[in-house]
Amino acid sequence: MTTTGTPLGAFLCPPGYAGPTGVRALARESSVVAEAARYARRTASSRIRRSGTPYAQRAPEHALAPVVLVPGLLAGDGSLRLMSGQLRALGYRTYRSLMHANVGCTRRAADALERRVESVAERRGRKVSVVGHSLGGLLARRLAGRRPDLVEGIVTLGSPLLAPGATHPLLLFDLRVMSRLRAVGIRAVMGEDCTSGECARLSWEQTRVPLAPTVSFTSVYSRRDGIVDWRSCLDPAATTVEVASSHVGMAFDPLVLDVVAGTLASTEEHRRAGRLSPRATSRAARGASAG
Repeated sequence: MTTTGTPLGAFLCPPGYAGPTGVRALARESSVVAEAARYARRTASSRIRRSGTPYAQRAPEHALAPVVLVPGLLAGDGSLRLMSGQLRALGYRTYRSLMHANVGCTRRAADALERRVESVAERRGRKVSVVGHSLGGLLARRLAGRRPDLVEGIVTLGSPLLAPGATHPLLLFDLRVMSRLRAVGIRAVMGEDCTSGECARLSWEQTRVPLAPTVSFTSVYSRRDGIVDWRSCLDPAATTVEVASSHVGMAFDPLVLDVVAGTLASTEEHRRAGRLSPRATSRAARGASAG
């Protein structure tokens, strides 16, 4: 059964959550212009600093974690190209998810992402960090629960982890259009079963599988988000970090990039020290204090 007036199953929008509505919510997304300007200023400043640095000292640190970047709904790998460039400048080896457009069945997309991350892990000889924007974060969360042997940690950006259905009506309209396209024979897009049937339910349940204590998990959210209910990003299993960014701008806003880079650096530090992830360490400390 779908929620009233939406193509999504009721289980995807539990009581207490509601997506942003109206023009005012979308107007908040206009801050993407300011976020793009922040990125341009950051890039220009970095170039000036690099030009004054001896060539031998410009090379970033090597042997940092391989990172797979996963785009959001309706987007492709190109939407995270700027983030990839920033992370590569810091020494991370970034990889595309190989999604030209994230519009297909989420279970198939999740299976393809698992194969992709498995391939990267085998090539690099180590676990992989996964950064997912919006729906990409849900795919990353599902993978981390299924394959802790492949995943070092995940960072989700504006991902409605607790209520995927708590989204703006404009996004729900897009899903409805895709469902109709599927009904007339276009198999590459989501169908009704992908948004409200057993396929959707199974995908949702797989994103709620508990994570192994060795997998770090950070969820980045913004109260300015005009696309998803920011409260749905507050997964109790995650370290949550608030930023002042639009939903779309999370893909390149320097404020968000700093959080991503800092999280990856912390995960890398714990890996090299042979310790548990920061999330596991804090849980162990809470357990000890309770005892």
